[in-house]
Amino acid sequence: MGYEELKQRTKEFAHRCVKLAISLPRTKLGRHIEGQLIRCSTSVAANYRASCVAQSKAAFIAKISIVVEEADESAFWLDFIIEEELLKEKLVEPLQAEAKELTAIFIASRKIAQKRKINQ
Repeated sequence: MGYEELKQRTKEFAHRCVKLAISLPRTKLGRHIEGQLIRCSTSVAANYRASCVAQSKAAFIAKISIVVEEADESAFWLDFIIEEELLKEKLVEPLQAEAKELTAIFIASRKIAQKRKINQ
């Protein structure tokens, strides 16, 4: 999967998470998770985009590390939504799977970049 395709995929992930987040119940917990999920999911897309224009391997690794953390945090909040039964599981599961897949992709990307940096 190329950079442009991943840029689009992370942006679509962010859009989908925002739509899901604003559909959460208007309770204290729902509003809290809404803000958290919007923040971390949009950070995945923004920081991945920033990693694509990194000026060094070290800068790329640093940005990808942020992407890994934010994608994993998105997965956490999606899991939490299901566990708290705030939305129907069938609505959340596709995004939950995407968050976990994106996390795995970016962990692999970081490992490759770290190996290449060591071998330079």
